[in-house]
Amino acid sequence: MAIRVLIVDDSATARAVLTDILGSDPMIEVVGTASDAYIARDKIVELRPDVICLDVEMPRMDGITFLKRLMHYMPLPVIMVSSLTQAGAKTTLEALESGAVDFVPKPHSHIYDGKDEMRDELIAKIKIAAKVKVKQHVLRNTQQANTTSLAETTHKILAIGASTGGTEALKEVLMGLPRNAPGTIIVQHMPANFTGPFAERLNSLCAMEVREARNGDSITPGLVLIAPGDYHMVVRRSGARYYVEIGSGEKVSGHRPSADVLLNSVAKIAGSNAIGVILTGMGGDGARGLLNMRNAGAKTIGQDEASCIVYGMPKVAYELGAVGTQLPLHKIANGILECI
Repeated sequence: MAIRVLIVDDSATARAVLTDILGSDPMIEVVGTASDAYIARDKIVELRPDVICLDVEMPRMDGITFLKRLMHYMPLPVIMVSSLTQAGAKTTLEALESGAVDFVPKPHSHIYDGKDEMRDELIAKIKIAAKVKVKQHVLRNTQQANTTSLAETTHKILAIGASTGGTEALKEVLMGLPRNAPGTIIVQHMPANFTGPFAERLNSLCAMEVREARNGDSITPGLVLIAPGDYHMVVRRSGARYYVEIGSGEKVSGHRPSADVLLNSVAKIAGSNAIGVILTGMGGDGARGLLNMRNAGAKTIGQDEASCIVYGMPKVAYELGAVGTQLPLHKIANGILECI
């Protein structure tokens, strides 16, 4: 049976392009479109779609407000369609926090010009979203979960890879770590302009300092560095100092930044002095890198299937034998501390 999709966007052009893109896949049926939240509300009741493709900026009621109401009264899988601007990034991150499964960025130029670029990503994410069991969204307490310190400062490295569902999973893990937890380096699949606002959001919530990585940044206890969108990040060493190097290059495992690139470098440079974690996400990026980390003596953790939005990356890693310990999301922060 085809996945039934409702498209909600105030632009007639965008609705036409998205309808055309999704209509090109025989497994997807666009059952309706809506130009604003009020029309969408009525069509959801009438058409009962499996997935909603939702614009961020709309008249009468913005996409975030509509999403929050939808996730409270009638939770459904939602894919946000957002611009690649700084403001669009911040709004999209709020949408993910409010219950959206994932997002697809609108191209910088006219949407028709980016149609081919959007097609594969949008179709793949619609298919993933259709399988997600969405729960009624409850706003979380944004207080820091753990502000205590470790008994001794550690100079281990914590390396994490994540993709679909990772923004919220990372928030839960990092909020569970104390302010002098190991220096942490993260690849979250995310385009340019999104990683900066994402880091700022986490920094406001976590005991550790969180920021977008810059070339040459030292990896130190209490600091979280997030790979900038569209750039790979690797670990280097100079004497006793670990630091990151940021660069371009070809996509690896279909991604830039790639978790495999990061974790492979950690395996080579830090060996047993590291902890590797794979969180929710589709595909297999990071699985080989995590296996190399484990073979080099590092402790490794994978998120379990029940707590994943998408059990893809952790599944591939587990099946490869890369996961030393498999844990539900709410136990991963403690699992990391137990590895120290």
